[in-house]
Amino acid sequence: MPAIRNVVIIGSGPAGLTAAIYTARANLEPLILEGEPSSTSDQPGGQLMLTTDVENFPGFPEGIMGPDLMQRFREQAVRFGAEAKLEKVTKVDLSERPFKIWVGEPEGAEPTYLAHSVIVSTGAKSLLLDLPKEHELIGHGVSTCATCDGFFFRGHNIAVVGGGDSAIEEATFLTKFADKVTLIHRRDELRASKIMQDRALNNEKIEMLWNHEVAEIKGDTKLEGIRVRSTVSGEESDLDVSGLFVAIGHRPNTDLFVGQLDMEESGYLVTGNGVQVTATNIEGVFACGDVQDHTYRQAITASGSGCSAAIDAERWLEANVHA
Repeated sequence: MPAIRNVVIIGSGPAGLTAAIYTARANLEPLILEGEPSSTSDQPGGQLMLTTDVENFPGFPEGIMGPDLMQRFREQAVRFGAEAKLEKVTKVDLSERPFKIWVGEPEGAEPTYLAHSVIVSTGAKSLLLDLPKEHELIGHGVSTCATCDGFFFRGHNIAVVGGGDSAIEEATFLTKFADKVTLIHRRDELRASKIMQDRALNNEKIEMLWNHEVAEIKGDTKLEGIRVRSTVSGEESDLDVSGLFVAIGHRPNTDLFVGQLDMEESGYLVTGNGVQVTATNIEGVFACGDVQDHTYRQAITASGSGCSAAIDAERWLEANVHA
């Protein structure tokens, strides 16, 4: 059987790597299971690996590329003694301690790792339209975060896709920068709350495009417009926009923990026990970042919760394992 690790961190975005920095500095020798490289938001480094300029992370007044920022996080964690492996967790057993973690093919195999404590930082992925060029143009005119990228569209005409509260919030926020925001919705009424609907419908910068969906994303190296299709007649037309914000929801990466960790109906992990803000329903298991945060979803808040998870884990280990 493998040796029992003090802390295994599953996921390597801002939350997981911050947790690694803090647990490493506490001499807990954390193991970070980063995941495997892919083109999705649950890859090593998280969603920032899919962004270009990050201009709102403190300490970088000139901005920094998302992948560069995550590489700095990783180097800092490793410098203090964290071990990072490009391995994707495929199964966990949190029913007893030490916790069991598998990578690769788990059927019939012994667990790959054992851990006294686990920090879950597997993040969330933005739901996308599944159109050609969509992934390639994220950070080049296509975005899933108005708070992150709105500033780049000052004076532009842009479009927002969605009909819920998050889409209305994005569209309203973007009117601070854009000359015009077209809100594209598949139906003829919004799903958003009444107060949010009123806010959008009464904003002179927001134009509603009812009963339409995005049919095509144009451009090779940057967004050069979109083609929309009527969900009633099927007729298509071009929309001249330089920004497209997709706001149709997020999905936390929590499939690994179904039936083991408490989660909301939407899949986000439930944390907080009145003492430790990142504690899950299982003692010794903590969660941080977008996997449990459906409100802020920023790199800086993910980092903050990663710090909290590390301190929570350190204190729990001191009281329960190293006492």
